[in-house]
Amino acid sequence: MTLTKGEGVDVAIEAVGVPATFAICQAIVGAGGHIANIGVHGKPVELHLERLWDRNITITTRLVDTVTTPMLLKIVQAGRLQPQKLVTHRFALHDVIKAYETFGHAATEGALKVILNNEAQHAN
Repeated sequence: MTLTKGEGVDVAIEAVGVPATFAICQAIVGAGGHIANIGVHGKPVELHLERLWDRNITITTRLVDTVTTPMLLKIVQAGRLQPQKLVTHRFALHDVIKAYETFGHAATEGALKVILNNEAQHAN
């Protein structure tokens, strides 16, 4: 809110799927703004209508799919989005089970995005 001089952001994207990040989105969205929820939630979140009702915001939910993937790829190719900053774990393809377990325990493992490579490297 300091960065926006108290006005809030036009768009807050929740892409993690945890209650804390959804709460942050609600706290930083400005009047007339939009919360785009694309995170996969495993736990309930609180919707604070008592704080949002007078801001005329919209909330949408959706996963990245075949409809949105081409647009997402164009944004990445243009350099407007830097997904590598979200990668916290890398695994060789033969370690797919360990990668899946790491992502399945994302909160305790500190995993945001897990990448599988054909290469034999394994760096967290």
